[in-house]
Amino acid sequence: MSFYLLQVSYSAAAIKAMVDHPHDRAEAARKGIESLGGKMHAFYFAFGPHDVVVIAEFPDNVSAAATSMALGASGQYSKAETTVLMTVAESMAAMKKTQSISFKPPQ
Repeated sequence: MSFYLLQVSYSAAAIKAMVDHPHDRAEAARKGIESLGGKMHAFYFAFGPHDVVVIAEFPDNVSAAATSMALGASGQYSKAETTVLMTVAESMAAMKKTQSISFKPPQ
């Protein structure tokens, strides 16, 4: 499974609903992620351009994309971004693999 960073911003209506009726959004996120074979590692509310930051694993890009699409289709988010993350081991393997690339930069 691969790791993903999910960053979402709630719509004004969603924020009002949470203020009027506080409830655990982390549990809702966990259930959604797990329903696609994923695993949520962290859920944080945040200051800044995004209201929530989630670190999750999904079995494939299709499952991660489906989560992002479901967020967007719900109408409860003004913005949702998904970023593929690499472990240190994966990035080291990528660095080593560069040695086998046939590539010449333009001159």
